[in-house]
Amino acid sequence: MSKKDKLLKKFLEVPPKKDLTFNELETLLHSCGFLKIDGAGSAVKFYNEEKDLLINLHKPHPSNILKVYIIKQIQIKLKEVCDG
Repeated sequence: MSKKDKLLKKFLEVPPKKDLTFNELETLLHSCGFLKIDGAGSAVKFYNEEKDLLINLHKPHPSNILKVYIIKQIQIKLKEVCDG
């Protein structure tokens, strides 16, 4: 099982895990064909040109742990794009 497959499995778990990090999300989205676009402050976008799909979010702070509601939103997008 590849790193992408392991991360995808972690992010698609129901109920969502509560210890997923922004770095893990960034790695997974990059492996699914997303390009990271930094915005002002903690804003960040991930764009998949092939699917013309844009994900807007803010980097979590002060910790690197993603909120559960963000993971739920990401799950919807991952099902559209990644081989999952």
